[in-house]
Amino acid sequence: MTRPFLENEIARRLFLDRHLLLSPGSGSGKGADLDTVLCDLGFVQVDSVNTLARAHDLILWSRRGQYRPRSLQQLVARHRSAFEHWTHDASVIPMQFYPKWRLKFARDKARMQARWSDDRRAGWEQEIQSVMHHIADNGVTCSLDVGTNEQKSSSGWWDWHPSKTALEFLWRSGELAICHRQGFRKYYDLTERVIPAEYLNRREDTADIIDWAMTEALERLGFGTSGELAAFFEIVTREEAKAWCVEALGSGRILEVDVEMADGSVRRGFTTERALTRADGLPEPSTRVRLLSPFDPALRDRARAERLFGFHYRIEIFVPEAKRKYGYYVFPVLQGDSLIGRLDAKRTGDALVVRAFWPEAKVRMGKARTAGLVSELSRAIAIAGAKTVEFSDGWLHQ
Repeated sequence: MTRPFLENEIARRLFLDRHLLLSPGSGSGKGADLDTVLCDLGFVQVDSVNTLARAHDLILWSRRGQYRPRSLQQLVARHRSAFEHWTHDASVIPMQFYPKWRLKFARDKARMQARWSDDRRAGWEQEIQSVMHHIADNGVTCSLDVGTNEQKSSSGWWDWHPSKTALEFLWRSGELAICHRQGFRKYYDLTERVIPAEYLNRREDTADIIDWAMTEALERLGFGTSGELAAFFEIVTREEAKAWCVEALGSGRILEVDVEMADGSVRRGFTTERALTRADGLPEPSTRVRLLSPFDPALRDRARAERLFGFHYRIEIFVPEAKRKYGYYVFPVLQGDSLIGRLDAKRTGDALVVRAFWPEAKVRMGKARTAGLVSELSRAIAIAGAKTVEFSDGWLHQ
């Protein structure tokens, strides 16, 4: 049997379709529609940087132009149809996935406990129990409510004071849950007070969770290697992912596929008959110029994005200003099935100030494309909480 082959253009379109970026989104961006978007994506990463909008808000706005930040807050804090936990980073995740995270809770707990040296174990366990009792007795708690007299101590895993470290440990291990945020500050409560009983009380075997994580990752990526599939939710180890692929390939649930990269090279991975059928019927991509978060799910695997789109992107937050090539926090820009450049923009007062746009090599910024970018920036006023767009002199680098 001839191995299926995906040309680069088709592979890009399949990947973008799976990430809800191929066609313009027309939903309300709230309630049940937002639940569907979140489920289709699998999760959205939460990040504190807010030069234009926070990462999770920009991710959802890029797919639903009517989306506003309050809508995601309501899914977590009011409707309880989503919860916050960890994938590759802190994320908002559909609540129906909660039972699958029990495997991650157990594994994260074991990893964190392994960091304790024997002479610190008793002290840490006492601190953790103290924080747990405080929340049980007093209810919803943030880091300011515990250990207020402690000095910052390097004995914590992240150089935090011990009680804040204890909160993180209890959250990562599933004993606590985030019930809401104020600003960007997390507020915790006992898990049984936050997670609906139908999800809290469900238990699943490790093998079933691994099968779910790998199947759902492949559904959302369209194609990928065992390592890429394992990295999607970061529930499954690479060894487990390899074993799953062997079994699924042998049983005919998945297929090997050759995928053409942007440079013409071919990378072998796995896909499904369903994905190949979907790829054959995809529409032409939207011509909309679309502003993306640096943490967009389509870009979170930087190496994959570079291979597939030929787009090299790195965040320069931690690069000294004099050594930055572009800027502190620049936004990738998508048009159709191509990443066409990157934008340096920041909300300043009531204005969205556009400082620079750098098109990719071979991308020409003609009148239509430039107008499309300006239109997207005008739309972004709403999510940025600005009133106007201002362009710095020489902002468009040709």
